[in-house]
Amino acid sequence: MIELGKEKERVLLVGVSTFGQELTESSLDELSELAKTAGAETAGRLIQNREQVHPGTYVGKGKIEEIKDMLWETEATGIVCDDELSPAQMKNLQDELDVKVMDRTLLILDIFAARASTSEGKIQVELAQLKYRQTRLTGFGTALSRLGGGIGTRGPGEKKLEMDRRLIKSRIAQLNRELKEVKRHREVTRGQRKKSRIPVIAIVGYTNAGKSTLLNKLTGADIFAEDKLFATLDPTTRGLRLLSGQEILLTDTVGFIKKLPHHLVEAFKSTLEEAKYADLILHVVDSSNPQMDEQMFTVYETLKNLKVGDKPVITVFNKQDRLDKEQIVRDFQADYTVKLSAKTGEGIPELLETMEAVLREQKIAVECLYDYKDTGKIQLIRKYGELTEEEYREDGIFVRGYVPADIWDKVSLGDSPKSRL
Repeated sequence: MIELGKEKERVLLVGVSTFGQELTESSLDELSELAKTAGAETAGRLIQNREQVHPGTYVGKGKIEEIKDMLWETEATGIVCDDELSPAQMKNLQDELDVKVMDRTLLILDIFAARASTSEGKIQVELAQLKYRQTRLTGFGTALSRLGGGIGTRGPGEKKLEMDRRLIKSRIAQLNRELKEVKRHREVTRGQRKKSRIPVIAIVGYTNAGKSTLLNKLTGADIFAEDKLFATLDPTTRGLRLLSGQEILLTDTVGFIKKLPHHLVEAFKSTLEEAKYADLILHVVDSSNPQMDEQMFTVYETLKNLKVGDKPVITVFNKQDRLDKEQIVRDFQADYTVKLSAKTGEGIPELLETMEAVLREQKIAVECLYDYKDTGKIQLIRKYGELTEEEYREDGIFVRGYVPADIWDKVSLGDSPKSRL
């Protein structure tokens, strides 16, 4: 792992533009923020326009010479490439430049390693790091060979490269077993939530969109929130009582980002799958970011890859307090949209009303006159559904409300004339 936090490193950002200069510029802006989060300072940037990246050195020979000159001029200690480099590209660039060479994936892995605080998060990050390293164990001459440990020296013995591969493979197997146990525990917890019939809302969004700040505002949770990419990494679940009295669970998930490393997606699958089993998706968007539309596309693509496509979505256009003028915002993939500022609290009441309305759509309306002996059924409505009206009359208790579909049989009065749906 490259630990950028120990000393203030100066790095050059290097990108290859294959689709358009503007897209690459915005991607390097984000890469600069990643470097800042990791503890490095951006000394400069270079972009090369090519039909495709150079298979051997990422950029062409002419651009390598430019990088050498810029390294000398800026006194930078390394470069960060905007794409994931192949083992050959990384080795060739290091040979050519004689400085530290990193890529976007390595930078994100470093940030995740620094931010993971729970045992699950640490396991997931280490697993992703080892899978990344496993594909990059390439030999550098005879330096990775060692003599055998037997009597005499009858040959080179086991190469260090082979030993490293074996150790990494063994560690990956151990971490997979640990992660499987964590996943099993998560499934048990999820099953308990399902039995309790408490609706679960998953908060998703691009990194630094304000998910943790919103969760803090809604639930009073004291989750660390900072204006940095991946400020919080470990998922958090908190309870919230809506205006109607109904209890719900809000689950924060790890932020998404463009070119999110495949190893991380695989390692964090059990965490990200919280969205898959939620009753409602709360998509938080940073409406003050110029790349807002691109970020929304990235979030939906990630959800699609996780096979989360059949859930109702409320898109929250956050950070309205940062806008100088009224903004026209749209999300054609969302069922509802709400403008708010998680920081100031503006728009929070509208969000709560919208959440309640969407959850209500997933329930069955109840309008019944119960005998006084059936108060247990009313208690079921109160516990698992939403009780909007309760009137005590001479001939019984009149109730209006909403209940989950699997509760309807337990609270209905069958063909009784007192019951009406």
